[in-house]
Amino acid sequence: MMSLSMKQLGMRLGEMVLVLIGISFITFCLIMLSPGDPVRQMIAGNEDIIVSQVEIDALRHELGLDKPFLLQYLDWLGRVVQGNFGFSFMMKKPVIDAIMEALPASVILALASSLFMLVFSIPLGIYTAVKQNTWFDYLVRGCTFAGVSVPNFWMGLMLLWVFALKLSLFPIVGGSISLENLILPMCTLGIVMASKYTRQVRATVLEELHQDYVMGARARGLSESHILWREVLPNALLPLVTLFGLAFGSLLGGAAVVEIVFSWPGLGYMVVQAITYRDFQTVQAIVLWIAFMYMMINLIVDLSYNRLDPRLRKGGH
Repeated sequence: MMSLSMKQLGMRLGEMVLVLIGISFITFCLIMLSPGDPVRQMIAGNEDIIVSQVEIDALRHELGLDKPFLLQYLDWLGRVVQGNFGFSFMMKKPVIDAIMEALPASVILALASSLFMLVFSIPLGIYTAVKQNTWFDYLVRGCTFAGVSVPNFWMGLMLLWVFALKLSLFPIVGGSISLENLILPMCTLGIVMASKYTRQVRATVLEELHQDYVMGARARGLSESHILWREVLPNALLPLVTLFGLAFGSLLGGAAVVEIVFSWPGLGYMVVQAITYRDFQTVQAIVLWIAFMYMMINLIVDLSYNRLDPRLRKGGH
C-alpha cells in the first residue's frame, strides 16, 4: 500500500504534465525574446561568413520559424509528445541522443557528490546536535557557515589552484569521464552541499531532541543511545529525505557552473554551450528534462514516506 492513493497519484501526474507544459511555454517565450538569430548561427556558426538573406529565409521556412509564435510552440510540443526533441546543430545529432550521451556524466557526478555529502553531513549533524554548544559544535557550525557562503565556482577555482596547479595532483582541464577528473568537481559540490545539509540535520535532530516524547523516554530510564537511534532519528528522517531528494534532483539536472569550471561533460556543461551557440532546441529540451527530474524526485520522495512513517500506512497525515 502506498502513501498516495491511485487517485492522488493520478492527480499528481496530471499536475506534473500541466507544470511541464507551463515551463516549456515560458522557456519557449524567453528563447524567442533572446537576442541573436539562431538560423544565422546554424549556417555560419562562430565564423565570419557572409550569409545571403535567401539562404536564411529558406532555412527559416524549412524549420517553421516563419510561422506565428503560437503555431511554432504547438508544432514543437506536438513533436515532443512523439519523442522528437529536434536536431542539435551544435552537436550535429538529434537532441535526445545528445542528452543521453551527457546524462551518464551528470548521474555519476550527482551520485558521487551526494555520497560525499551524506558521509560527512549526517554524522556531523547528529553529533553536533547531541553535543550542542560545545567547542566542536561551534567549530563545525563555523566551518559549515563558511561552506554555505562560498559560491560553487569560487570553491572549484580554489581547489583547482591548490590541487591541480600548485600540487599537480589532478588535471587542470578535464573533458572526459574518469576518476581523476571526477574528484575535484565532486568535492566542490560535496563540500558546499555537506555544509548546508549538516546544518539542516543538526537543526532537525535538535528539534526532535526537545520534543515531549524524548523527555518521557528519559523519565522511563531509557539510555541516550536508544533514544537517539530508536526514537529521534526515525522521526527526523522524513524532512531529511525530502531535503536530500531536492538536492539530488538539482544535481541530476546538471550543476552548470561546476561542470563549466572543470569541463565535466554533463548536462550543465552542454546547456551552457547550447546557450552560447544559440542552439535553442537543445536548451528547451534540457530545461524540460531538469523540470521533469525535479518533479519525479519529489514524487518518489512522497511515495517513500509510507516506508518511513507508519502513520501514513494507517491513513494518517
